Parts: sequence; structure tokens; C-alpha cells
Amino acid sequence: MTAKRPAGGSRRRRSRRGKGGSAYAPTPKVTLTSHPTGRAAYSDTREWLLEQHGPVCAYCERAVAPRSITLDHVTPRRGQTAYDRRDNLVLCCKACNAAKKDQAILAFLLGNRKRVVALYKYGQHLSHQLVEMVKDLLPLEERPPLPSAHRKKGAPRRKSAAEIFGELGHSASPYRDG
Repeated sequence: MTAKRPAGGSRRRRSRRGKGGSAYAPTPKVTLTSHPTGRAAYSDTREWLLEQHGPVCAYCERAVAPRSITLDHVTPRRGQTAYDRRDNLVLCCKACNAAKKDQAILAFLLGNRKRVVALYKYGQHLSHQLVEMVKDLLPLEERPPLPSAHRKKGAPRRKSAAEIFGELGHSASPYRDG
């Protein structure tokens, strides 16, 4: 006698593998950043950058309407969530965002010296490696003064280290021996 097949279809074989692709253990879900990377996190980062710099493109310094300015991944993310962090995002006009695409930041900056100056001014919140790279592209005498962060009206201004310790603040520091 032959076994009867269920009505409405053929027999299906069950795979010995799990859905993770390994016969031995399921593949764990990888989380590459401790910061949330959803729509709310982008909105928070965008608002924070608008408070810090206003609606100014970090590549061309063009003032843009706050509603139309975009966020750009300085280091292209190419599907990796680790690059969604605040220290890899800048405000950017649509024209510069379209021109940069998934280009490496160094190649994009070397295409126009004004971009280097602008990113130096508006990218001080970026990761240490990115800030140092931009500094290395600008000789010391060509570095412009950094813009002050936009403050709410009536908020007190913070004193700089030079105002607190003087121009040679490092020698006046109470933490140095000597």
C-alpha cells in the first residue's frame, strides 16, 4: 500500500537547517550601535544640529530653509547601522547630498577646497578620526574661526578655556606639575 498524500498539494520536505543558515546554531541578531537609529533618532539628531548650527549646509555653507535641509552620512553607511550615529551625520543641502552620494568623504572634500573649510566649521561634533582628517587637510593659518553655537535668547554664554585660563591656559592649569 502507498501512503496517501494530503489533499491540495504535494509532500514537502523539512529542511534540517534552521532559518539562520547554520545547522548548528541560529545566527544571532547583530546590533552595531547602542544609539537608536530609527526615524525618531534621526529627527532628534536633525533638531540638535539645527540648534547647534542653524539650517546651514556643512559642505557649501549655503543657508537652506529648515524644512528642506537633509542629513548626510559623512562616512557612507552602505546598509550598516553603525554609521547612523550622531557623530557621522551633518546637515546638508539637497544639491550637496546628491553630489556626494556614496562617495568617500576624502574624495568628496578634495573635489572642492571650500567643502573642507565648511566641514571644519560645521563638523566639530563628528568622530575624532573625521575631525582630525579635516584638520590635516587645512593648514593652521587657513583654519577659520569656529562658529559659535546658536543659543536661545537670554541664555548665558559659556566662557572659553582661553578666557578662563588665559592664552597660555595649559601652563596655568592647576593639574600640571611645575
